Amino acid sequence: MFQGIIEAVSSEAAAGLLYDKKLTVIDISEEPTGVQLSSFNLPFLKKVKTKELVVFFRQLSVMSNASLPLVKSLRILARQPRGVYLKNIITEVSNEVDGGASLSASMNMFPEVFTDFYVNIIKSGEISGRLSEVMDYLADQKEKDYDLEAKVKGAMIYPGFIISVLVVVGFIIIAFVIPNITAILKESGATLPLITLMLLGFSNFISVFWWLVLLAVAAVIFGWMYFVRTTYGRQVSDYIKINVPIFGKIWRHIYLVRICRSFATLVRGGVPIAPALGIVKDVVDSAIYEQILEKVIKNVDEGSQISEALADNEYIPQIVVQMISIGEESGKLEEVLEKVSDFYSREIDNSVRNLSNLIEPIIMIVLGVAVGLFVTAVILPMWQLSSSF
Repeated sequence: MFQGIIEAVSSEAAAGLLYDKKLTVIDISEEPTGVQLSSFNLPFLKKVKTKELVVFFRQLSVMSNASLPLVKSLRILARQPRGVYLKNIITEVSNEVDGGASLSASMNMFPEVFTDFYVNIIKSGEISGRLSEVMDYLADQKEKDYDLEAKVKGAMIYPGFIISVLVVVGFIIIAFVIPNITAILKESGATLPLITLMLLGFSNFISVFWWLVLLAVAAVIFGWMYFVRTTYGRQVSDYIKINVPIFGKIWRHIYLVRICRSFATLVRGGVPIAPALGIVKDVVDSAIYEQILEKVIKNVDEGSQISEALADNEYIPQIVVQMISIGEESGKLEEVLEKVSDFYSREIDNSVRNLSNLIEPIIMIVLGVAVGLFVTAVILPMWQLSSSF
């Protein structure tokens, strides 16, 4: 019988490490060592930025290709400037690996950071003896995903800023400026046009019940946030997202790229088709496409081809189905998936570029309409009043 101390993030993890060493656990208890990372369960403290993960996997890939020992590489990365939570996780992962656990098993202890996608890719590299190659490929894919997200978000900054400013300025004008201007028109006894009366009534309501308007807006926002967290709400939200004019096409292409790129990475890493599809379903982040992949997984388990399961689906272009069919017949599925993801990545780039050019005239039209209404409702009656004297 042996007695000693082993370092792990939980008693279950410690038991697993001892089991790997061919030891049978009779009793295990936690030794108090102060405040530990695992003692906190605050969601906002467990956020890791995509960019941080991209840099981490790229650095780990470089060190792996340089033939540095895995534990030493992790120790070095834990000392690099990055988020506190990720640094602590890397430290604990390095401790687990130093204790005899595999890298995939150690990362699997932190599912809120390292999803099944990362764990299975790395596990396939460990089994096949191609960990450095798989790590390098994973870093490439995460950089592509990050670049794609950055491009889409960047295209939304300008219109989002303009619309926000327009809403704030419009609220100030309606609540505080228009009542003072229309007071002059009322004192003159002039007959006000219908549009002026409507704008005046709306302005009076806003100036008196502005707090109620803000509460209503806040209630709608928080209500929608709660609704989209439900299963049905998420389905409705994703349906709207991929069917809304202009933006829907971009979102559909984003999901297709995410599916094809993740699936290609898993297949290249040696993960079997059915488990790979299950992992892709978990990372696609769309209720509509999750349902599509569930159907595909069921049909594949029954012996059907992936292309057959995807046929006649309105959200999967026929060119994708045909390309996957060619990949299945030729035995080069991962290469075909990569070509499809590259093609739609370029389509997203073109769509985002065109979207930026399209949004500017739309914003100008909206501003023109807003200014036109203001002139018609306020400035024109004042001009008529001044010309009557």
